[in-house]
Amino acid sequence: MSNGMSNAIYYGTQQPVTPGRRLEAGPWSAWLIDGALHDIRYQGTEVIRAVSFLVRDKDWGTCRPDIERIDVEETAGGFHVAYDARCANPEGHALSYALAMACSANGALTFRCDVTAHADFLAARCGFCVLHPIDGVAGAPARVEHGDGRRESAAFPALIDPWQPFKDIAAIEHDLSNGLTVRCTFTGDVFEMEDQRNWSDASFKTYSRPLELPWPYTLKKGAALAQTVTLSVVGTRQATGKAEATREARADKIEIASGNLGQHETMPAIGVAIATHDAAAALANLVLLAEFGPQQLTLSYDPLAGDGVAELERFAQLQRESGVAAVLEFALPGIEAPHVELSCLAAQIDQACLALTGIVVSPAVHRQSNPPGSVSPPCPALDEVYREARRAFPTLRLGGGMLSYFTELNRKRPPLDMVDWVTHATCPIVHAADDRSVMQTLETIPHITRSCRALIGGQPYAIGPVSIGMRQNPYGSRVMPNPGGERVAMAANDPRQRALFGAAWLAGYAAALEGAGIETLTLGALTGPRGLADVEGHTPARYPVLDVAKALARMAGASRLHVTRSGHAARIVCLAGRHADGAIELVLANLTSEPREVQLEFDEAIPASLQATSLDECTLGGGPDAPGPWTLSPGVAVTLRPFACVFASSRAVLT
Repeated sequence: MSNGMSNAIYYGTQQPVTPGRRLEAGPWSAWLIDGALHDIRYQGTEVIRAVSFLVRDKDWGTCRPDIERIDVEETAGGFHVAYDARCANPEGHALSYALAMACSANGALTFRCDVTAHADFLAARCGFCVLHPIDGVAGAPARVEHGDGRRESAAFPALIDPWQPFKDIAAIEHDLSNGLTVRCTFTGDVFEMEDQRNWSDASFKTYSRPLELPWPYTLKKGAALAQTVTLSVVGTRQATGKAEATREARADKIEIASGNLGQHETMPAIGVAIATHDAAAALANLVLLAEFGPQQLTLSYDPLAGDGVAELERFAQLQRESGVAAVLEFALPGIEAPHVELSCLAAQIDQACLALTGIVVSPAVHRQSNPPGSVSPPCPALDEVYREARRAFPTLRLGGGMLSYFTELNRKRPPLDMVDWVTHATCPIVHAADDRSVMQTLETIPHITRSCRALIGGQPYAIGPVSIGMRQNPYGSRVMPNPGGERVAMAANDPRQRALFGAAWLAGYAAALEGAGIETLTLGALTGPRGLADVEGHTPARYPVLDVAKALARMAGASRLHVTRSGHAARIVCLAGRHADGAIELVLANLTSEPREVQLEFDEAIPASLQATSLDECTLGGGPDAPGPWTLSPGVAVTLRPFACVFASSRAVLT
């Protein structure tokens, strides 16, 4: 996978995968990647997900550092890493920093960074970020030492905290169930923690400069600052290394049961988001839309972007010619009173002859995030918004929630008794865009759905639009440009959407929704960088993710079967459903860049074998040597190539 062509098949880009270097010191181990330490383990347990030094520009985009040289020294007593780096913000102003990491085999892991600004530097953040993992940490007991010496006994939040669970952190330690206690200490600034599960990051993040302080802010020319982070662990891990080694050697095992989860759960309907600027492309590619077969068009309408009757008429044409039910997302401008804007919209919809089954109404200002301490812009009262929406659209289902992420839904909750369903979107590249972090966001989806269910109870629940690329930046004035098609946080155009990585990620996302009772899962787009195909040429260039989307659309309404995974749960995912006629359909996906072996077990109510097709680097070309359909049988180990998907059914061969 080292050459550019392989990278393009897997990742949609010829940008090479950044190699990691494994470092060890006694009970410590970590991966050095792009100047940061990842997967920091003690006695084999992940104790810290990552420690990195980050500089964010005024729109919260990451200022990429130019690292001159990394010096790594490894001895029997530990390891030491040092480098100098320089970065610039979009205004062209530069700063440099010297970073050192040292780990003692018999002691702590320490980080120090010294920063110098070479010009007045506008930034939203400049400092260390420490990421705590979520599995085994959410809900764990914690002790916090504050800057004034006070000590606080608390716990990491089990459900997602809309605000910072801990502020003014000089040190924090938490207990793991396996007997280890992890401690982090900080100097050089005021640190606090946010629950990054809000944004689907699989971490709690401790960072410097409290968000209640103004941002962006200016680092004055010549200013120098220094920060340190120290990690230490005490205790002895209770699990044995032998058990871990045995689990590593054994194939992943997946058991599929014909019984449900204790209550009936159906596979969600599949929608696709259509923005006004994408409607013409969708109309020109109705064959592609029909091949996909979604149950819903989610039409995005924004008067503040200049949308009007002409755009609604194009939506109406798309709905008529496709025959797919449509729901409208309406970003309420908030310039005039809600009854005026909603009455105007109702008249425009009638004029355009747009047939809808539902409408999502959400104030436009709620697309922008308002971090703690910031002043929220004026917004109509939500009770008034939904009361007037019901009056303007008495025959339509009314959706409430956010056109942005769960973060804002968690902070600005709609009146549940006034809406028919609740919705929010997610995006996996809000804070980080490396492959590891993007796949790790799938760990967070069950945390998001559990937390949302705690808010809304049994209310119908929809998620989307969902894609790797970002639809809109809630934290700045723009999404980040990505002309080179690289891995860029907050970019609308992410190359992995069009590669095997994107297909596996979507399968993993759908699998992670098990138990959440999702009514509709809406995908990011039909065409373009967040869609299922590139339609710029004479014929659509279908992305691998289209095959996953088609499988999800076929499975809509089927009874979801319970899937149990053993081995390394993050490596192979599976979702399965039983149709009304008894037919079984399932999707398997390898979420890693290495071949993985998996063994399936079915209960007695599931057919002994299924007809299967593969989606991997061998089948993408469709040449004469590409493997054809094959039989998937229980108890037989199957090897999935990197980021491969398998589609299996008890019906005829899937295409």
